[in-house]
Parts: sequence; structure tokens; C-alpha cells
Amino acid sequence: MANEFGLFVTTDTTKCTGCKACEMACFQVHNEGRNKVGRTVGTITVPVTPKLYVTVIPTASMPIQCKHCENSPCRAVCKQFAISKIGRQIIVDEAKCIGCKDCLVACPFGAVTLLPLYSDGQPARQAGSPDGKVAASKCDLCAGVPEGPACVRVCPNKALSLNDIDEERKRKNIAAAEALAVVNAGAPERRAL
Repeated sequence: MANEFGLFVTTDTTKCTGCKACEMACFQVHNEGRNKVGRTVGTITVPVTPKLYVTVIPTASMPIQCKHCENSPCRAVCKQFAISKIGRQIIVDEAKCIGCKDCLVACPFGAVTLLPLYSDGQPARQAGSPDGKVAASKCDLCAGVPEGPACVRVCPNKALSLNDIDEERKRKNIAAAEALAVVNAGAPERRAL
């Protein structure tokens, strides 16, 4: 059973300082096509809307982001089928999303939010509505970015890491087998009774 579990990002809270570099990297990766003017703070033409949010409490700080759950409560409640599993990631199809908020309520981590959609720096319009179109937004592990999640790459304190539970399980299985082999190699043969 290869690739049984989804990938996800974890945080070492002893290293996270709450600097929000991960938020800015996330925003930049997901808005390269939308922000036509430039890449510096003074030239951003759309709201800064990352797909993760750094939460700071007195005892720790860390980005809250999607864990790509195997049972995916957000996907289970989506009546529009706008949330699906693609490979090892749970992805939102913004075009199908109607902004009903069911996924926001279902997420046990609070990792899903509702954001306005933009086209050419302007709010996208929903058919029959004077208001801008909104859609669910959550971490997609920078889907389509060959280098992987931007948040992990830019963290100045190396507090974030991409986790592959299948690979971790394999490493642990090998380590356990090697440890047992060493123990058994040093043990005297047992006599059959």
C-alpha cells in the first residue's frame, strides 16, 4: 500500500518565532498570476491572503494549515464536490465552490477560510450577485510547484517540515529491523526443548 497517507506540514513550535515569512511566501506563490503590477509590498494590488495563518499565543506560535486528513471532514460535507483528493492532497476547486461555509465548520483545525476571488486585480463577480465571488481557501501544499511548499522553503528557523507518513513508517520499520538484527546477532542460540 504505497502512498496511503496524505502529505502535510508540521511545525516545531520551539523554533517558530511567529515572523510570518511563511504567510508571505504562501501569498506570493498563489498570487503570481493575479498580482500584475509587481512583487514588492508597495505594488501589491490584491489583498494579502495566504492559505495558512500564523497564530501566536502566549506559549507558542505556529502556522495553522490544512493537514490533508485521510477522512477529510471538509471534503465529506462539500455538497458541490468542490473539495477532492488529488494524489495525496486535498484540493479546493474554486470554480465549483459556492461559498456555503460547510467546510469551514467541518475542519477540526480551523484551517479553511472563505476568501474573495480576484481576476486582474479586481474582485471576481458571481453570476446574479453584486458582491464579489468567494470560495473556500486552504493549504494545497503549493500544488504544481516543483520545489514543494513555499512555507517550508522560506522558514528562517527551519521550524516547518513536509511530512510523508508512508516514508516515515518505512524508515522506522527499517530501523526496528536493523536493531533487532543486531540484538539477535549477539544472542546465544536457544536450545530446542
